[in-house]
Amino acid sequence: MAKAILKFVSRRKRRISSRKSRRRIPKGVIHVQAGFNNTIVTVTDVSGQVVSSSSAGNCGFRGPRKGTPFAAETAAVDAIRTVVMKQAAVMIKGPGIGRDAALRAIRASGIRLTFVRDVTPLPHNGCRPPKKRRV
Repeated sequence: MAKAILKFVSRRKRRISSRKSRRRIPKGVIHVQAGFNNTIVTVTDVSGQVVSSSSAGNCGFRGPRKGTPFAAETAAVDAIRTVVMKQAAVMIKGPGIGRDAALRAIRASGIRLTFVRDVTPLPHNGCRPPKKRRV
């Protein structure tokens, strides 16, 4: 009986691009969430339904490399690649270092940007503290 030859299978799971169909929307909103550990880019239509999304972890980056500007740029390019749109608004949230790199990648994609808005939540006076336990 012949011995079965095992093929080397990569542990890294890659997305198959044929599974993603190119969606056509005239206007869209690109949301960029840039944290210290990861960058998430989501493309929605005007009503808020998600058309495409990607993240640095989704693009194959692991560990501390997920928070880098290059990982954010790659995630932005990956999210925009599956969508065909003429103009978009960009909402950027978070303190991460991938903010500028993701915006640069969106600008380079050829989509006309109507506006870029920073929607990072800022606490004004914070939450009310819990009451004292034993007085």
